Amino acid sequence: SAIALSVGFLVSLGFIYFWPRIRFGVFRRILVKRGLGGGPIPVNTLYAVPESPSQSASTGSVIATGTDDVLYLGGWLDVRAGPRVLHVPEMDGRYYSVQFTDPVSGANFAYVGKRTTGTTGGDFLLCAPGWQGDEPTGMSRIEVPHRSALLIGRVFAADEGDRLAAYALAKQIQLAPLK
Repeated sequence: SAIALSVGFLVSLGFIYFWPRIRFGVFRRILVKRGLGGGPIPVNTLYAVPESPSQSASTGSVIATGTDDVLYLGGWLDVRAGPRVLHVPEMDGRYYSVQFTDPVSGANFAYVGKRTTGTTGGDFLLCAPGWQGDEPTGMSRIEVPHRSALLIGRVFAADEGDRLAAYALAKQIQLAPLK
């Protein structure tokens, strides 16, 4: 019947519309309660995974991609209580990236990394759209469309001998409150 088709169509549209929110809500709960294999990760904290993705898969990490030339870091950003600062150390030419994913749309809205911002160390102001406060000089501003985001980072490790150096750099990519 036409009514059943209309209802089915509306349910399908609703599912498509809300799917990113459902998926990222689940991912947020996993990060905050379970983490990336090293225990829960509090909101506004980044955790660097010390093992390669294939090694961390055996410990139950959420991130297991099949590529072993990067170490991952991740966390959940929330700027509702005020802006945060993403600190990135000097990467000395090493590939790294931090991707910002909007939990409402599922789209990536910003990247910090070798290809977009270079490998010089620095700080990035993360704030709600239209935030009007004292913006520190020298910080690049990234507006977080829905005031929260999934952050996934990657730091290149050339081989097993380079893994410790890559991990030391990954641990220095941190979130802090704006002072």
